[in-house]
Amino acid sequence: MKAGMTVLKNERLVLEAASFAARAHQGQFRRDGLTPYASHPFRVCFILRHLFRVKNPRALAAALLHDTLEDTDTDFEDLENVFGREVAEWVLLLSKDRRLPEDQREKNYIQQLTRAPDEVKLAKLADIYDNLTDSMTAKPKTKIKTLRRVQSYFAVLKGKHPLLKPARDAVGQLMDQGR
Repeated sequence: MKAGMTVLKNERLVLEAASFAARAHQGQFRRDGLTPYASHPFRVCFILRHLFRVKNPRALAAALLHDTLEDTDTDFEDLENVFGREVAEWVLLLSKDRRLPEDQREKNYIQQLTRAPDEVKLAKLADIYDNLTDSMTAKPKTKIKTLRRVQSYFAVLKGKHPLLKPARDAVGQLMDQGR
């Protein structure tokens, strides 16, 4: 019975993260102005689970919540209260500090990704994968900016987790297609 209860608890964590992300991003849209923004964290979670084969429910929850601190009025304590400290910290590592000037913000973000746990790096690779997929139909200027930014993140997303190499390979293939 205990194993079944753990499965339910893990599923509940991911399902609650999906609901939380949908509510937090309500009324937001992707760059096309038509696609609800919540589709992005859902796709990131889908990529993380089904393409990169990550099963860790905390990593999947962080993937679903990865833009809530950056793009909504959600704060760290909100996430910590609902999802626990580890998930909240992982989301924080996946978030840029919008209060900083862009150059400093990007420098800090790359430092965060460099020291992040491998599960966070995998979630970021899934985010990059989805953003690259979206940018394939973007205007050339937007596409170039996305590729440059992605390259700086990609360089630090290394680690010992056995799923990192295949995830990096998948993202690398998309980067090559976008050039």
